Amino acid sequence: MKKSKYGWLVLLAFALVAGANQMLWLNFAPILTVVQEKYGVSEIMANSLLLVFPIAYVILGVPAGLLIDKKGYRLVISLAAIFMSISAGLRIFDSSFWMVFAGQVGIAVSQPFIVNGISKLVADWYEKQHRALANGLGTVGLIIGMAFSMAITPALIQGTEIHNAMIIFAIITAATSLFFILVARETGASMGMATAGSWSEIGTLLKQRNLVLIFIVSFLALGFFNSFTNWIDLILAQQGFNTDQVGLIGGLMILSGIFGSAIIPSLSDVAQRRKPFLIGCGIMATILVYPLARGNNETIAIILACLFGALVLPAFALLLTMSEEDAGPEKAGAATGFLMLAGNAGTVIITVLMDKVRVEKDWLNSIYVLLVVIVLATIFAFTVRETFRKNHS
Repeated sequence: MKKSKYGWLVLLAFALVAGANQMLWLNFAPILTVVQEKYGVSEIMANSLLLVFPIAYVILGVPAGLLIDKKGYRLVISLAAIFMSISAGLRIFDSSFWMVFAGQVGIAVSQPFIVNGISKLVADWYEKQHRALANGLGTVGLIIGMAFSMAITPALIQGTEIHNAMIIFAIITAATSLFFILVARETGASMGMATAGSWSEIGTLLKQRNLVLIFIVSFLALGFFNSFTNWIDLILAQQGFNTDQVGLIGGLMILSGIFGSAIIPSLSDVAQRRKPFLIGCGIMATILVYPLARGNNETIAIILACLFGALVLPAFALLLTMSEEDAGPEKAGAATGFLMLAGNAGTVIITVLMDKVRVEKDWLNSIYVLLVVIVLATIFAFTVRETFRKNHS
């Protein structure tokens, strides 16, 4: 490990504040039908509470990465966390759909300025041979936030109505934001390069063929997973699952990703290889998505969801590590910005496409779209060059 053990506390603080952001994003994923009934809006309008996040990322992902490279991750994440907390407070005024939507927009704006900091933080505190594990542990916070949101939101809504649930989530957000502001530190080792934080980075990054291929995989793979998550409530409802069952299945799917995101990147560090593990994630996603989306047995769905989360979600940590290794620590923020921009652009396009190709409430054609997307992602993963190089730190 690098510098000191304090890096673990910084990584924990990041994981918590990033997890809070993901929690707020997916609050409405398992309760889209409830949102439709409460506010009298269409399915696509209800889903806009989720879709605004990838749209904001497409617009702000690269500027956020450049700002992190220039000003450092501690300052940028701290300011974004404050803005996120204020926006979460807006959702307490839930009598109006547009007030809730405004809160979601504010939270979405804060997301790239928080999440893009992970590669810079990891490059700052950890040696190369431990960075995939550190990225995996950092993304565990995101996964916990997603799982907590998917599993707990339906229960909170049933027990306390949306208003009180929004209060609880706002308090959690403020607490995690304060913790990050109080404990986060950075060594500055990955800052200070002449090109860091400037728009000239963009052309340099896009001239690297392997990095562009990684971005393409991100477009397809993250778009695949996020689009599936965005529509999971309605997809599983078609198969006869109720809101509580959807919350449980979705929560366990994401929660199992904690195990996978700790173990698989760690194995990647030990093997000193990234590519084979990325390809493996793509293959497992291809095998599991159809039976998970079209089954109607709860027990089997839970088993498939756990396998899906554990074997597919680690691809996110691997992509983050590969982008940083190709770009270098001084450009890690911009590289992460591009990676996330690509993934969120894929989310917007694939989410809308899934809605367009379905026939009324039948999501079969949409599942076919997901299959095509993940097959393409796996094919492109084969074309990516291995990024772990022993003599490159």
